[in-house]
Amino acid sequence: MNQIEKNKYHETKSHSSEEFLFNTYPCSIPTDFPSVPLHWHNDMELIVIKHGSAKVTLNLTPHQLSAGDILVVLPENLHSIDCAIGDRLEYENIIFKKELLSFATNDITMSKYLTPFFNGDFPIVTHVHMGYSFYSHFVKIINTMDVLCDKKEFGYQLAIKSCLLELIHIMIRHPPKTEENKKSEKSVDKIKEILTYMEQHYTEEISIEKIAEICHYSPSHFMKFFKNHMGTSFIKYLNDFRLIKARTRILTTEESILEIAGDCGFNNLSHFNRQYKKKYGITPSMTRGV
Repeated sequence: MNQIEKNKYHETKSHSSEEFLFNTYPCSIPTDFPSVPLHWHNDMELIVIKHGSAKVTLNLTPHQLSAGDILVVLPENLHSIDCAIGDRLEYENIIFKKELLSFATNDITMSKYLTPFFNGDFPIVTHVHMGYSFYSHFVKIINTMDVLCDKKEFGYQLAIKSCLLELIHIMIRHPPKTEENKKSEKSVDKIKEILTYMEQHYTEEISIEKIAEICHYSPSHFMKFFKNHMGTSFIKYLNDFRLIKARTRILTTEESILEIAGDCGFNNLSHFNRQYKKKYGITPSMTRGV
């Protein structure tokens, strides 16, 4: 998978083949990429932590995941993945399109269960861990899917669909005992709007006044809104996002550091080098082993 595509906020790259709308693959931070910034896509995703600890957000709510934990990401949910500097995180991504489980429109399993589930109408446990009674059953199904995908024996796609339906059945039968802390849908949509603009214009100068105008907020209200929901200032978040974009290109291309810095919104190479070293502890050239 192209990591520059992976890091887009609204990810449009297909995660599966046309023949079978399902895929699973291992990922590692920072080996494969520095982090997975906040983004969303139209697919459903299960993030299974294999090694290390993950700092993730789901619709602006932070979660700390450990080895064995699973994050359930419904279609169009904002999410990000990161780990502490110096740590190594390994996880499995299981991604599939909701159309994989589509039935006839008049089928009760579609109208009563699957459509409401994918739309987020059912309260579900999004951070699955050993504290839940259904955990071992949940993990067993995931392990079964891994074996099926590895062997790819005749008819394995049918078994995968059966496993996915069983996972959904578990989730809707075991809602959280208490309502999970969730941000308002209006706030999530506004953050999506901000991040989409940032993704499209991060190579340009973005002032607080400009982004506030796009959000129909005053500059002061915008800064307060962003800090309250993202835990940091807009300027710092934009700067970190540009650095992540730059680091990804440094690791995956042979473009010059000067060209990458300019393309990622840094007009001064010395300033870029200082900010990069402050965030990652090494210079851009050292990242390439130069």
